[in-house]
Amino acid sequence: MNSEQTLKKPPYGMISILFVGAFVAFLNNTLLNVALPTIMKDFGITYSTVQWLATGYMLVSGILVPASAFFVTRFKNRHLFIVAMSVFTIGTAMAGFAPNFGTLLAGRMVQAAGAASMSPLLMNVMLISFPKEKRGAAMGIFGLVMISAPAIGPTLSGYIVEHHDWRMLFQMIIPFAVISLLFGIWKLENVMDTREVHLDVPSVLLSTIAFGGILYGFSTAGDKGWSSPWVYGTILAGLLALIIFIFKQLRMDQPLLELRIYKYPMFALGSAISVIVSMAMFSGMILTPAYVQSIRGIEPFEAGLMMLPGALVMGIMSPITGKLFDKFGPRLLAIIGLTITTIASFGLTKLELDSSYTFIVSLYTIRMFGLSMVMMPIMTNGLNQLPQMMNPHGTAINNTVQQVAGAIGSAVMVTFMNNRTKAKVEELIAEAKANAAQSGVASTPEQMQQMLDQIKQTALLDGITHSFFIAACITVLALVLAFFLKRVKVESTAASMDLKKPTK
Repeated sequence: MNSEQTLKKPPYGMISILFVGAFVAFLNNTLLNVALPTIMKDFGITYSTVQWLATGYMLVSGILVPASAFFVTRFKNRHLFIVAMSVFTIGTAMAGFAPNFGTLLAGRMVQAAGAASMSPLLMNVMLISFPKEKRGAAMGIFGLVMISAPAIGPTLSGYIVEHHDWRMLFQMIIPFAVISLLFGIWKLENVMDTREVHLDVPSVLLSTIAFGGILYGFSTAGDKGWSSPWVYGTILAGLLALIIFIFKQLRMDQPLLELRIYKYPMFALGSAISVIVSMAMFSGMILTPAYVQSIRGIEPFEAGLMMLPGALVMGIMSPITGKLFDKFGPRLLAIIGLTITTIASFGLTKLELDSSYTFIVSLYTIRMFGLSMVMMPIMTNGLNQLPQMMNPHGTAINNTVQQVAGAIGSAVMVTFMNNRTKAKVEELIAEAKANAAQSGVASTPEQMQQMLDQIKQTALLDGITHSFFIAACITVLALVLAFFLKRVKVESTAASMDLKKPTK
């Protein structure tokens, strides 16, 4: 089989095994979002610290996914899946029996190390299994896993946290991970070509410093503040390493990440939109549980249940979106989807201390409906423009930018939320003191505590709605870019382009 051919018959059995493994891995990406307040109280830590369980997972993925193109190209898919699933299972066991926060965080990091190759591996098998004219429907099924698994996470997490210890979130995953691993050992076959490529260690180190520094800086800004040397120092170090990394990749014959594929305009545009959408999507998955539990005081299971309609809509829409993509192309779907997402995001800026369940669920579901029409069409359209041999690099870059953008988006939104909340608390306390001095009436300790609790709730609400406003503005930018999308023709001559010459 040469690099531009597809398999005569899709290996459905193998794809099913990979789907199970990917579903379990994706599920862990958002499984802890609803559980974060409970874990925070259990270990006596701050929200900025506990959110590292989500951000740290994406951080490790963002660091390791760039190397996935090398792994997919160099190693047989059967061996790669077995190793990745084994590492993921070990990390899940570490987290499931963690006696302290450090062990829990380490377990999450190990999980991410195993999960990093899952999505690129599955996507590359899908790309060689189906011809370009049928990829939309096939990738729509893949989107069902990629989107619905993280979306279902909050509901499942809420039930577990309310009725069991939060460690059960990981312990219940272990049997599924083991079963997936055993089926992989028993049934997986090697269907992808491999070739001799070498891992450039300096590139790995540069990408680690680049993505790790940027993500660490943004993630710690909420605790330390933007003026902290640790914050701006690590961000600047990361940006410097990223610039060096990019120039190094453009000058290598066998780069860690083939950045020259950004010559393909629809891949580049789809990647840019994907970055923006990922920032908005992942930040919303953290902000919504924070509002529902911390302000409304809704129990974890009920909070997760409120997000279930959005998860179901995304799951139902993904295969439908894939078929619509095959028929209409990406632009119409992206414009409609991002318009819906933008309107719903602005609606979330109107949340009140006593917003109704119907209002919250409706807006969240509508937002997820809009997002379900965007991600897979723009990714598939961009990958269709690449030659088959560049698919590992295309999927690696897509996954890298999504993980990094999602982590940065979550960290930045939490930072904006914290900073806005602190400023609002100080403002409201000053107003309360001025009013008390003007009235001359002394308050009892109970009244003062009640007033302070009310101030904290009001300030936190202001922080959350402020962050949703920023997320809404970000989606407007993605909507503008969507108007420039064009459908890639199946008979594209992209394969003839010379990627060995750096862009000028």
